[in-house]
Amino acid sequence: MTIWELLTEDWVVRGLLASSLVGLLLGLLGTFIVLRNMSLIGDALAHSILPGVYVAFVLFGYLTIGFFIGSVIAGVLTAILITWVQHNSDTKNDAAIGIIFTAMFAIGVIGISHISSTGVHLDLKDFLVGTTLGVSNEDIYLSLGITIYSIISIIIFYRPLFITTFQPTIADTMGISVKSMHYFLMLLLSFAVVASLRTVGLILVVAMLVTPPSTALLVSNSLKRVVIISALLGTFNCLVGFLLALVFNVPPGPLMAVVATTFYFLAVLFSPQKGLIKKYFEKKRQGSKIEREDILRQAIRNPNGILSNSVIMERLGFSETKLTRHLKRLLANGLLTQTEGGLSLSLKGKEKGEELVRAHRLWESYQVKTMGLQEEQIHDEADRLEHFLTDEMLDEVDAKLGFPTADPHGSPIPKKKLKPINPLLKLKPKQTAQISKNQISDWVESELWELGLLPDNLFTIVSIGTEDVTIRRDQKKIKIPALLASQINVNP
Repeated sequence: MTIWELLTEDWVVRGLLASSLVGLLLGLLGTFIVLRNMSLIGDALAHSILPGVYVAFVLFGYLTIGFFIGSVIAGVLTAILITWVQHNSDTKNDAAIGIIFTAMFAIGVIGISHISSTGVHLDLKDFLVGTTLGVSNEDIYLSLGITIYSIISIIIFYRPLFITTFQPTIADTMGISVKSMHYFLMLLLSFAVVASLRTVGLILVVAMLVTPPSTALLVSNSLKRVVIISALLGTFNCLVGFLLALVFNVPPGPLMAVVATTFYFLAVLFSPQKGLIKKYFEKKRQGSKIEREDILRQAIRNPNGILSNSVIMERLGFSETKLTRHLKRLLANGLLTQTEGGLSLSLKGKEKGEELVRAHRLWESYQVKTMGLQEEQIHDEADRLEHFLTDEMLDEVDAKLGFPTADPHGSPIPKKKLKPINPLLKLKPKQTAQISKNQISDWVESELWELGLLPDNLFTIVSIGTEDVTIRRDQKKIKIPALLASQINVNP
């Protein structure tokens, strides 16, 4: 029988429906479980409902609603016992969870094993790893009802859940009961565990409860988006796992967990915000930026501003290929300019170089005066941190040191220059910007008026040279002196 023929079978359709509902439900609730660091409690509740299954079978027989009632009571009882032990004994929180859930699980195993030994069919394996291919219509109705109830509950109580998850102290001051929301979440979790009994089983429920939310948290930082992504991922993982189980003739529950884990590791690698590949390239870009800034700081030490490739390669240990690549980038960014004597720092490059020198020498002074370090101990640390110190941090250090004029080696510390928030000189060629309404002085406004540039005028950078910056405004090229360009505030 082909896969397409299988999809027309009633038992397959029921399995698909049950899988999608359980994936949606566990992904939805799992977000709050993961964010509250309650993954172990989810695992505990999943294992602790077995006594409820046993008691329900003894009282009602093999009845879906009976299993539901017994499992929920067992789950809530477990949550209450765990919380009581955590609050009324010296036992560690995670130890309390382990003590209660293993005891409940053991009681359930003993009870179900006893029933099975009498010849009554109640297979423990069906509850541990699930029997997706054997779900009944009653199981689907139960899962659908629990899913709808959980979705409505999360929509109604989203704000209290949000606040108690991230700011429980503030929630108390707002009159929101943190303990009530905790037990309510435990109740929803108990419902979800019962719904997943037939699909993924008790052992694997924690995988579907934790993995999709963890994957979603790698993709987004917004709680609403994480909840939605987690629910969709849970549904998708269960459906794909179920279909693959049909193809390879293996139990669906374990394969669903494997699929969920696979997508998690794909997110670990390729997440646009937190993926390892993105971090790798960011680290590489940051390293290249630091190397280019090191070139600027070395270049500014030359009185004539002309770069000496051989000197820079010797001081920084760069290969000729690496240096050439960095010089091209600096030239493209307007930090260098081509002159008859070779490449030299533009005004923009000189300003950046002076900022680096100021950061380096201020931090050296700070290490000597406040940390008690010797002069021979300070250079390497300042060399590393100069690339990461913000203007605000440098201003604070400068003020704390009493605005020193020289570093511990006797070298002058460049003074901070009054400059706009977004100076025109910081722009790159081909970048478009707008003249800001807020300029740092009347002189700048007057010069702009003389050049025919008014607030909100749009323009595009054509080139950045040593002496001036060329822009295009309404198909007309305008040359702006580099000094003036460094004082003009723009909206990039």
